[in-house]
Amino acid sequence: MDLIENLKAALNGEEVEKVPAISATAAAVEEAFPGAEVSWPEAHQDAEQMARLGISLHEQAGLECARIPFDLTAEAEAFGCTVDLGDMENTPTLRSHAPVDDIEDLEVPDDFAEQGRLPIILDAIEILKNEYPEVPVVVGMAGPFTLAGHLLGVEDLVKMLKTDSFVVEDIVDKALEAQIELVEAFNDADVDVICVADPTSSPELLDPNDFTEFAQPALEDLSGEMEMQSILHICGNSRPILEGMLDCGFSGASVEEAVDMSEAQALRADIDAETVMVGNISTSQTLFSKPTDEVKAEVTQALEKGVNVLAPSCGIAPKSPLANIKAFVEARDEFYQ
Repeated sequence: MDLIENLKAALNGEEVEKVPAISATAAAVEEAFPGAEVSWPEAHQDAEQMARLGISLHEQAGLECARIPFDLTAEAEAFGCTVDLGDMENTPTLRSHAPVDDIEDLEVPDDFAEQGRLPIILDAIEILKNEYPEVPVVVGMAGPFTLAGHLLGVEDLVKMLKTDSFVVEDIVDKALEAQIELVEAFNDADVDVICVADPTSSPELLDPNDFTEFAQPALEDLSGEMEMQSILHICGNSRPILEGMLDCGFSGASVEEAVDMSEAQALRADIDAETVMVGNISTSQTLFSKPTDEVKAEVTQALEKGVNVLAPSCGIAPKSPLANIKAFVEARDEFYQ
C-alpha cells in the first residue's frame, strides 16, 4: 500500500483499500525515545532528533505517517514570546506573551519563517522527505485564534471579545499574516499534510457564535493558502461548531471522542461537505491507560461508524504505552481481514 497516496485519497473523500492509520496531532511516546536515540528538550530544537522522533511511531508501531513538531509554541516563540522547552516530563510551555508594551503595536517579524525554531521544523521536514520518501509527513501548526491567544493571553483574549473586539480582530489578522508566510514555506518544503490545531477555538473556551465571527474567517483564509492536504483539529466537544469546521475549506476535520462519528458523518451528508472526518480514538483514556483489547474495540467502532482517516482524538500523551499505538494500527488491519 502506498501510504502517501492512500492518505491523500482518503482526505479527498475517495474509496481506499484501507482507512489510513495516522496521528494528525502531536505524536511522541517516551517508550520510543531510546530506539530513536532522542531526548527532550533536544528533539524540540535539533532537526535530526526532531525527524527521528517524528518517524519513530512509524518505525516502532506502524503508524502511517511521520508527525512533527511536538508542541504548539513555535510560532509564538517566533513572535518573541518566551518558551520553556521543558524536559522529559514536560512539553514546551509559554512563559510570556508578546514582547510589546501595547498589544496594538505588535507586528509580524521580518522573515517570520526564519525565526525561532521554525527553521528547525523546516530542516526536519527536509530530512524526513529525503530519508523516508514513502511516508507521509504531517506537520502541525497553531490556528490563528490560538496563536492570538498565545500572543495576548487566552484569558485576556476571551475577555477582550466583549470589550475590545476590534483589537482581537487585529491580533488574529496579524497571527494569520504570519501563518500564511509559514504555510508558504511548508508549501515549498513539499509537506504532505498540514494539521492546524486550534484548541482555543473549542466551544469549551469560545462561544460558538464567536467562533463563527472571529476564528472561522481566519481559518478559511489560512486553508486557502495551502497547496497540500490539510486537517483542522479542534479539541473538546466540537459538535456545536462542526458545521463551521466543515465549511473552513480543510481536507479533514479532526474531532475528539466527545463527537459521535456517526452523527458527524450524518451532518457531512446533510450539508454535502467535501471535508472528511478524522479521529477519534480517545487519547486521555483509551490510548493512555486502557488495555490493548479496549484500544482495538474503540478502533473497530470508529471504523464501523465510517471514520475516513483513523487517528488519535488529540495529541498522544508521551507516557502512553507503545503497545497501545501498535494495537491502534493492528486493529485497523484486522478490520479488513
